Formats: sequence, C-alpha cells, structure tokens
Amino acid sequence: MTDTPADDLKPSFRSDVTVELVKHSAADSDVLWAARVSTAGEQSLEELTKDPERSKGLINYLMRDRHGSPFEHNSMTFFISAPIFVFREFMRHRVGWSYNEESGRYRELQPVFYVPGEDRKLVQQGRPGKYEFVAGTEAQQELVERSMQQSYIQAYEQYQEMLAAGVAREVARAVLPVGLFSSMYATCNARSLMHFLGLRTQHELAKVPSFPQREIEMVGEKMEAAWAELMPLTYAAFNANGRVAP
Repeated sequence: MTDTPADDLKPSFRSDVTVELVKHSAADSDVLWAARVSTAGEQSLEELTKDPERSKGLINYLMRDRHGSPFEHNSMTFFISAPIFVFREFMRHRVGWSYNEESGRYRELQPVFYVPGEDRKLVQQGRPGKYEFVAGTEAQQELVERSMQQSYIQAYEQYQEMLAAGVAREVARAVLPVGLFSSMYATCNARSLMHFLGLRTQHELAKVPSFPQREIEMVGEKMEAAWAELMPLTYAAFNANGRVAP
C-alpha cells in the first residue's frame, strides 16, 4: 500500500541544519571513575560523587597521552535534520556511533530542500588536497539558488505523480535529490565525537588541519556546543591537546 499524497505539499527551502541533544548520560566524572578502576577497583565509583574539578589534571593526562577508553563510558543522542548528502558523509563514522534515519520506504518524504545561504562559499580553487573555497559572485549565487529550486520542484512533482499513480514509495523516492532533508538519531560517546570533530570541523587549535564540507561542519559545530556544556573539563583538555581524539 502507498500513502495518498497530499495536494498542499509545497517545496520549502532551508540553508541551516537542526541539531538537538535529546538524551544524554555524559559528565566529566564518567571519565574519572572509568580511569581509576585500574588502580582503585570498585572504589573508583566514589568519583561519581566528587567534584571532577579536583581531578582535571588526570583528564588532561589521559587526553595528552591518548589513553582513550575512559572517554567511552558516556552517551549522547542527537536528533539531526540535514540534507541527505550530509548523512552520507556521517555514515563514514562507524566506530562508536549508532544511527537510525527516517525511511523513504515507510513514509512519504516531505518536500524540504537545501539551498546554500549567501554566506556559503561557492567557488573551489586549487588542486585536490590543497584547495580552498572563496565566495561566489552575486550571479553565481542567483544561479545556484534558481537551479536548485527548479530542480527540486520538478523532482518532487514527479515523486508525487508516481505516488498518486500507485507506485511504491521505495521506488518513487529514487527521483529525489540528495539535497532533500532527512532526519535521524545519532548516538555517540565523547571519544567518537572527538574523532568526528577532529575531521569535520576547522579550528584554530587543531594540530592536524581538516577541510570538511561546510554543511557537515555546521552539524559538528552544534554538536560540539552541546557536548562542551556536558563535559567542560574533557572539552577543555581536547582543545588544549590539539583537538586530537585520544
């Protein structure tokens, strides 16, 4: 069976992304009790009731010397709404991550599409591995906006036409572009998130430069802001040690 497509669904366009922290069990004390079990055994659980500020030197040592496993004993679940091409990059991160994305087989996909904002640099210069992006001209910005919107509108009209004719959602969705917004839950721990941020954000404190696509960097920046509030000592140590995941 297929849904009856709604007649009033009109394409809309976004230049931003949505990131919401919906559930978490993450604190600096999680790093401390996990690390101290090696010397204190079950007594390490006492760290749960202590002020982690007293042990920020230990957190920095673990980060600096890359003792990574204590940073895995926590969990954060984010709701993310972004273009499909962002999710395809996301799925390259597999260790320490769990994903569940909305399905184009089981629901009618909504006509929300990505169009870059005026602050998105449009022109690539240089050779692969050593290129940079610069701002586009007003004419290029107008071309990108017009071309994307026209393409999206036509694709969604064809999608709706196939659904109305009884074509299965899983078949009809093939006509939709990767600029379509999708949504997912993504669950990670601090260690896997640090690895993600090291690759998918640019930062002046990073020892190893990264050149992420801007759209996934937008997601990473919002995830980073939420994590920084949950684990401020771990976050500070991450930055102080070159933003390299332990």
